[in-house]
Amino acid sequence: MERLLILEDGSVYRGTAFGSDNFQIGELVFNTSMTGYQEILTDNSYCGQIVMMTYPLIGNYGINRDDNESMIPCVFGFVVKDYCEYPSNFRCSETLDDFLKRENIPGIYDIDTREITMKIRNVGTMKAVMANVDADVDVVVAGLKAADFLHDQVARVSTNKVFPIPNRGKKVVLMDFGAKLGIVRELSKRGCDLVIVPYDTPASTILSYRPDGVMLSNGPGDPTDVKVAIETIKELIPQTVVFGICLGHQLISLACGAKTYKLKFGHRGANHPVVNLSTGKVEITSQNHGFAVDIDSLKDTRLEMTHQALNDKSCEGVRHKDYPCFAVQYHPEASAGPEDSRYLFDQFIELMEENKNA
Repeated sequence: MERLLILEDGSVYRGTAFGSDNFQIGELVFNTSMTGYQEILTDNSYCGQIVMMTYPLIGNYGINRDDNESMIPCVFGFVVKDYCEYPSNFRCSETLDDFLKRENIPGIYDIDTREITMKIRNVGTMKAVMANVDADVDVVVAGLKAADFLHDQVARVSTNKVFPIPNRGKKVVLMDFGAKLGIVRELSKRGCDLVIVPYDTPASTILSYRPDGVMLSNGPGDPTDVKVAIETIKELIPQTVVFGICLGHQLISLACGAKTYKLKFGHRGANHPVVNLSTGKVEITSQNHGFAVDIDSLKDTRLEMTHQALNDKSCEGVRHKDYPCFAVQYHPEASAGPEDSRYLFDQFIELMEENKNA
């Protein structure tokens, strides 16, 4: 069955339908990863977005039970060039099409993803929606132009109640802005006694758990929309160890007086080079973000930049000059992607130990 992908600039791409027919307007973005589509589809940072893979062949190893990054995927659509109907992998438990149908995610394939990627690189991300072939394109485009981007993505994907993941190590409160399970795995692997809390949990409640440190997770959307969390982080930074990842990095920066801005087409993939400014070492990183911290705005704060992207020189990490607080824009837990940066979780453990003994 044929299906359309319609962009807000009026472009129409005709392809083949797979997945569900739950059409939703979303921000069309591209990801350059060659593998890891299951982790991408279940990454809550994609809430409100339609994801297009630049690597052409997708679905060839199917879907397995172990590699999800969330329990309930919230991506608005999936776009690929070639879909493999018959996957071959010893861990495969279902096809990608079966997964998309079960999770109510629409998909389209047999379209020129290279052309669309080049368009996005030239003009920036734009709103898009899938539609049936008999849709009135003019009406759909008018609806796309009139639609506003979501501003409640974090509220959609965050847990709505506190829950523990017990262990015997450092007590860590994880503020859930759409946390990938890879973050939970890395902290649990290091013996951390976790308490997962909603994004709008007050600082007083978080500190009542007497944590050794607080982890600020990744998440979707514009960081300036999460004002309640910014105020909470302002209170937390002087009182405990804080480590932020992706959205957590942006929120720490905003809490300390820096500014953020929207990137033209974002960083999404598993092959982004980042230099550690302290060591000069280059790490290949997994990334998924559409906003970045304004480097110039750091001058008026107590933050200093620790990591920088080699592709566009944007800020990829910060550290507080007075308090045990640091953050990175990329994903040290990878899932999927390179493991060059997992040492940052060890630094978090070491910083909690140093702070405890200070």
